[in-house]
Amino acid sequence: MSEHKSSLQMAESSARSLQHPPGSAPDENEFPFGFPTSICEDAPGQKFLCSSCHNILRKALQTLCGHRYCSACLSWIVRNNKNAICQKCKEEDPNTLGEESLLAEERAFGDAAINKEISELRVHCVTLGCSWSGIMKDFEEHQSLCEYALIPCHTGCGHVVMRRKLADHLENGCVNNVTVCQQCHCSLASSECQEHSCEGSLGKEKKPVQTETASKEKQSHSTSSSSKEGCCFSEVGCAFRGSKEKIQEHEKSAVGAHMLLLLQHMRQLQGTLCSKGFTPRPELSLKSAGKGTSELQMPAGLGFSRDPEVDCFPGSSVPEDESVLQQLVREKVISELENKLHVFENIVAVLNKEVESSNLEILAFRRQSELDQNIIRSLELKIAELHRCLTQKDAGLSSLHKSLLFSEQASYDGIFLWKITEVGRKLQDSVTGRTVSLYSPAFYTAKYGYKVCLRVYLNGDGTGKGTHMSLFFVVMKGDYDALLPWPFRHKVTFMLLDQNNREHIIDAFRPDLTSASFQRPVNDMNVASGCPLFLPLAKLQSPKHAYVREDTLFLKCIIETN
Repeated sequence: MSEHKSSLQMAESSARSLQHPPGSAPDENEFPFGFPTSICEDAPGQKFLCSSCHNILRKALQTLCGHRYCSACLSWIVRNNKNAICQKCKEEDPNTLGEESLLAEERAFGDAAINKEISELRVHCVTLGCSWSGIMKDFEEHQSLCEYALIPCHTGCGHVVMRRKLADHLENGCVNNVTVCQQCHCSLASSECQEHSCEGSLGKEKKPVQTETASKEKQSHSTSSSSKEGCCFSEVGCAFRGSKEKIQEHEKSAVGAHMLLLLQHMRQLQGTLCSKGFTPRPELSLKSAGKGTSELQMPAGLGFSRDPEVDCFPGSSVPEDESVLQQLVREKVISELENKLHVFENIVAVLNKEVESSNLEILAFRRQSELDQNIIRSLELKIAELHRCLTQKDAGLSSLHKSLLFSEQASYDGIFLWKITEVGRKLQDSVTGRTVSLYSPAFYTAKYGYKVCLRVYLNGDGTGKGTHMSLFFVVMKGDYDALLPWPFRHKVTFMLLDQNNREHIIDAFRPDLTSASFQRPVNDMNVASGCPLFLPLAKLQSPKHAYVREDTLFLKCIIETN
């Protein structure tokens, strides 16, 4: 019963996510956290659980501190928390938090070994009525196919149904699954389509019911087709169709084509008239390929009449003078058309010359553009080369600067004086955890001796955290370690100088030869070792002493090399 209730709650939350955008906190649809432990046939081990959601890891990531998180859990923690710190590290030992406890996606790596072990865990489906069982690798695929899972209806009606009953819901119960009757335009649910009959349709053939989408598509198609018009030369064979603007552009650009269509149409008329017994005079024949005849119109009231020699329409009563007048009108119209044709030919010739000139200019521009592009590419390559040279020189200068600073500050006799400025700010940074400790520059016990440095915790470390200033000695990896005796065994003396030269703080120790801190370094430096209770903070800041003056203090280290 509890499993069924949890499945129902998950389905309802999925339905709510369709209606409301996700908030600042994640939900199971926005961030798929780990798998619930209840799906496992055996209790999962602690190593399989996420450090955040405490469920079985999904796409496990391991952080630098060694703890594991789901990929989505880590993304959500980093996104919603600035400078997020590992919760497990806080729970285990809050006093030893370091940089490795900071969480960041780029500082984590996929744990392939644990992911493989999780994929082999035996699991089962917790949905009520489902008997599926298998391994974790197949669990997510089953979730998307489980017939007993509760899912929201995709039409947005708000109902949550079993996947196996979704088709029945869409057919009989979904209020949003609506179709439209083509005859009466009524909106009908799917269950009403078979029983629906339109009013007044008795004895008439019933029209099929179509969906709203099909009706709209049909309506838009008929509207778009009816909005197009034909060319005014369609009667002589032009098949162009389009909007009014397209028609106007077409009539301006297709004058020659329209003239040819008119010529063909007039020749057909001429052939038809000749077949009926009318023979035109030679001086009235069409000339110059028949271009520009679109303006040929006959005066109103004039018709074809009987020629003195050939009767075009036998039985016609039109006078002979009227036939001669008709021929004269034809000759005048043809003459005007021929003049216009010559004008158009001259215009076309001029336009052709301009087009040729424009083409030559375009070719010249293209050649020049290609030359400019080649010049630009060569300049870009030179700039990139100069940039690389500058980068290399900057790196060399930086290396030389570091070497110069090191040579100025380095000591080669085992005695080192460390000046620390801005003590107040650095102490506050140590308290807040921004900069917990400071390292001194490296120095040497001899020119070819041990390479060492100091590490100070202004707010203390370990047993002295918050109450004392801690000072440690660090053995570093040097260039001549292979020639030196190990472990390091020289006495080390620490001094905090009183700037009034009255009461210096002095502490000394001899190395523990069994400690890893004094063995030959394998990494850049060994673990620091020294005095966690070197000086109480109250004494450091006391006005009776001058350990800190003008926000500056001096630490001295003496290594006995005898």
